[in-house]
Amino acid sequence: MSQLEQLRAVMGRAGVDALWISDAANVRYLSGFTSGKDGKVLVTPQGETLYTDARYTVQAGQESRVPTFIARPPATLEHAAPGLAGLRVGFEAESLTVAELEQLRAYWPQATLVGTAGLLSELRMVKTPGEVQAVRDAQALADRVFAQVRPMIRAGVRELDVALEIESLLRRAGAESAFEIIVASGPRGAMPHGVASDRVIGDGELVTVDMGARLNGYNSDMTRTVAVGTPSPEMARVYRAVLEAEEAAVRAVRPGVSGADLDALARGILTGHGLGEAFAHSLGHGVGLMVHEGPSLRGSSEDVLRPGMIVTVEPGAYLPDVGGVRIEDLVLVTDDGFEVLSRSEKETV
Repeated sequence: MSQLEQLRAVMGRAGVDALWISDAANVRYLSGFTSGKDGKVLVTPQGETLYTDARYTVQAGQESRVPTFIARPPATLEHAAPGLAGLRVGFEAESLTVAELEQLRAYWPQATLVGTAGLLSELRMVKTPGEVQAVRDAQALADRVFAQVRPMIRAGVRELDVALEIESLLRRAGAESAFEIIVASGPRGAMPHGVASDRVIGDGELVTVDMGARLNGYNSDMTRTVAVGTPSPEMARVYRAVLEAEEAAVRAVRPGVSGADLDALARGILTGHGLGEAFAHSLGHGVGLMVHEGPSLRGSSEDVLRPGMIVTVEPGAYLPDVGGVRIEDLVLVTDDGFEVLSRSEKETV
């Protein structure tokens, strides 16, 4: 079943006849148009149309898998209006502004507008073979870049210089960083989102590096915590506990397992080491066109793993004023288990 066929089935269950798609990632997912932030897709009983403006005439013609109408609003809305009379038209409530909604109401008065949430995010959880390869390629690049940068993570080097080198190598390879690069050394490691600062890495410290590549629109995500010299016995203990939790959770990945169960597994191991309260976030999330998407691996998640999902497994422990550890792998759910896509070496501490 094609992506559009799956979407139509989801739309039917949601009680809408048509859907106005404004989220950039969803526009790209359905149409192939890579400048999704400057496009919209309308799915109706009669067909699908990508709406964008004249700046993208050539690009849309080359990329879009659906017919294209070139114009600026309100001409786009006027073009669509005749086919929407009497229909229940869904819109993406999480990405449409109030001003844009008022415009839809003005130009589609004969349609019933219905706010929707998550119709496409549910479909995007399970990747097509092409999407799996795209994420695989992005992660392979991230692994190569990390291997090149690892030798420079040493005492006397600024966190910012490590991050800048990662960014530069990704750019030279035709990619970009999937998110703001985290390089957190010593006591800054206690900040889960400690983006790189001008702090100089010291001897005997752990350094957490969280990085990802965005290549051809698809993302990767990986974290490694590395030792500079010999860390303190306490931080070495924390590292080994986090590694134990991470490896156990990865081994448990398979179809039918819930995100909540995986989170509980890793959290239980850290709790057994006296670090349960130091695990300050969920275990993981899906990765694809967005670096954070479904499924969710957290205690309250109702998501159940299926083949084709790609998730992070990233337990951590964060000790204020002392330091922290996070280890993260990118994992593909296969028909009978898992495949770890992130290949960068994990250190023995």
